[in-house]
Amino acid sequence: MRARLSAALLAVLLAMSGQGPARAADNPITIGFGMALTGGLAPNGRAALLAMQIWEEETNAKGGLLGRPVKLVYYDDQSNPATVPGIYTKLLDVDKVDLVVSGYATNMVAPAMPVIMQHKRTFLGLLGLSANSEFNYPNYFSIGPTGGPHPKQSFAKGFFEVAMAQTPKPQTLAIVGADAEFPRNAIEGAHELAKEAGLKIVYDKTYPPTTADYTPIVRAIQATNPDLVFVASYPPDTVGMLRAASEVGLKAKLFGGGMVGLQATAIKTQLGPLLNGIVDYDFWLPVGAYATPEALDLLKRYQAKASGAGVDALGFYLPPFAYADMQVLQAAVEGTKGLDQQKLADYLRSHTFKTVAGDITFGPNGEWTEARVMEVQFRNVKGNDVEQFKDPKVEVVLWPPSLKTGDVIYPYGDARK
Repeated sequence: MRARLSAALLAVLLAMSGQGPARAADNPITIGFGMALTGGLAPNGRAALLAMQIWEEETNAKGGLLGRPVKLVYYDDQSNPATVPGIYTKLLDVDKVDLVVSGYATNMVAPAMPVIMQHKRTFLGLLGLSANSEFNYPNYFSIGPTGGPHPKQSFAKGFFEVAMAQTPKPQTLAIVGADAEFPRNAIEGAHELAKEAGLKIVYDKTYPPTTADYTPIVRAIQATNPDLVFVASYPPDTVGMLRAASEVGLKAKLFGGGMVGLQATAIKTQLGPLLNGIVDYDFWLPVGAYATPEALDLLKRYQAKASGAGVDALGFYLPPFAYADMQVLQAAVEGTKGLDQQKLADYLRSHTFKTVAGDITFGPNGEWTEARVMEVQFRNVKGNDVEQFKDPKVEVVLWPPSLKTGDVIYPYGDARK
């Protein structure tokens, strides 16, 4: 009895002195991920990270999760899918993080999936376009506004809806994109939509992601004289394609559709008037029902830190979803009162989550039950200053009807004037 009392007393004294085993409250809940902090996806990846860090800071200021602080553990994936499996293996086997989420973009979500599945982890994917379509992993959940019954088609639906509402209706279509995970999924969706619309595809090719000169590609597209040109591209090739289209004088009636990068403020200001006439997707702008007090308040906090962090000045594209990613994860942890992976997945499947990006409910394959993709047209962009993009008058929302702020200028050549 004396020995037991002495041991108990020693444990109490050690705990009071800070030399004993760490208390649960001092042991952080770790959340691991890779993120594009360098390379072609970095303009968006770094903005996403800042939003996640804002959530981390605010959550810890309120007492953390389950009475424990939270800690983000992340590594630069360099915008290179080949780095992703190693990053997640390290996070799970070496760092032994409690929770994992994806980095930004389809090309980074997909290569993480085999590692996640092997470890039987619940996984939130950030802006992955139908990233689970090949894996069908039951514990994957998408944080991004593509979704509905046909997530691949949902990405390009607005482009085709706008195009087919014109008179006379377009007849021919060129499809082009990089040979990588995201463009392949986007192109597959475009094929289905083209078939539904009765369009004749006159050009249908991919290019290596390392392509540097896009002028020959645009010349080849121009030679087929398409009414519509749908491009599925990531930021470096988006910029290359736009510059080549300007140089060649592309004469399509609509041009754009799936060009990632035109949502990033740094790329908008870099391209300036070259944006005029482009019809492209977007996921979030401060318009209509999206401009909730919660979302605008987040952006105010984000923009206050953006300059010092050297990231996207406005934060319209990724930050609302990156922050929502953390909100959904937090709600699942608090709702299950623990970190059990299967309980978290079951909770995610059966609840609606209120976030700065709107209410989120997950359906088959972890996709949103309802897609919320916008189609916008750039017009009247003058010079390269950022001020014109703060109030998105230069980005007219064409679709969906509930968010529409103007009609398309058609064809593309007229909108460039």
